[in-house]
Amino acid sequence: MDKAVILARGLGTRMRKQDGAAQLSGEQAAIAQTGVKALIPIDRPFLDYALSGLADAGYKRICLVIGPEHGVVRDHCSSLSLSRISLDFATQEKPLGTADAVAAVEEFAAGDPFAVVNSDNYYPTESLAALRGLSGPGLAVFTREGMLASGNVEPERLMKFAVVQTDADGNMLRVIEKPQPEVVESLPAPVCVSMNCWRFHESIFPAIRAIEPSPRGELEITDAVQHCIDHMGERFRALPFELPVLDMSSRADIGAVTEQLKRVEVSL
Repeated sequence: MDKAVILARGLGTRMRKQDGAAQLSGEQAAIAQTGVKALIPIDRPFLDYALSGLADAGYKRICLVIGPEHGVVRDHCSSLSLSRISLDFATQEKPLGTADAVAAVEEFAAGDPFAVVNSDNYYPTESLAALRGLSGPGLAVFTREGMLASGNVEPERLMKFAVVQTDADGNMLRVIEKPQPEVVESLPAPVCVSMNCWRFHESIFPAIRAIEPSPRGELEITDAVQHCIDHMGERFRALPFELPVLDMSSRADIGAVTEQLKRVEVSL
């Protein structure tokens, strides 16, 4: 397994929102205004760190899902000198949800298993590599304690992140979005959050075609996964890690993420 997909089609609504408390350079502020979080400059664009992390974990073929208006992402990638990875692109014509974005890479996947990650997260290499070692679908999950110990997400925001319910064998039962405190308290420790770090097989594509839009009008990848589990007999292995995922959702995150990544060497 050496294919990975980066979902980079998002509108960046939170990143575009003004924040007077965020200490940004002029270049960072200008990119933030566009909402293209993958290109937020740290020492170099955030996307470069994400690509390097995937390469460190053994992925060689990477596909970015972008919108038709995201020529700036293509332009940046064409300027990169690549020796460890190759880059492809898939276009999601309209922002119709994460499952719709994954549907755009069916030709790239070509029947092979592949990882899917967000463009605004930097994942620990261990979690990305562990997905390659699975024999079937799965996801990397991250303990709340690990996220808080050395990540950049503050406790109040982390409490709103989706949590993952598993069975006694470590297989995912469901992802619980915006969990209520009483629901979280009913889960066995450690409580793990989903940061959209998946391993998919070709079964995900018919599952995507089978689901309906969510109440917010989008095709959600979690609904497609649930369809795989409930109707197709798939097992999604949940791999827990007590490690942080860096989150680049808003302008307030840029300073902390910059500090965390300044010692990371990029090699593409």
